[in-house]
Amino acid sequence: MNILVVDDETDVQPLFEQRFRREIRSGEFRFTFANSGEQALECLKSLSSEAVLILSDINMPGMSGLELLRHIKEDFRQPPPPMVMMITAYGDAENYNQAMQLGADDFLTKPLDFVQLKEKLKTLD
Repeated sequence: MNILVVDDETDVQPLFEQRFRREIRSGEFRFTFANSGEQALECLKSLSSEAVLILSDINMPGMSGLELLRHIKEDFRQPPPPMVMMITAYGDAENYNQAMQLGADDFLTKPLDFVQLKEKLKTLD
């Protein structure tokens, strides 16, 4: 499964690579990282022929994760459409409701529980 992780924090990539080391080595998961919503849209254009799961932070400078979600749901509808899980440090009802209204498939809060995330990802594979 190809997973696009979108977060403006630079420590996200090494963290995911460490936590998913075994799955990356086995080829079970392939990660691509984008540091902004704009960069994520560019990545999605090149990954459009593959099934993609997107893990996106909500609070980012420039294009927010919610704006990115809207673009994804409008512009990338080809089968299978990408699945989007929103990630935020703020588990407030407003962000949750807005993400769900825009079509998010799941909503996770930081700090991420990587055991729970792995379980969710393995059920999708």
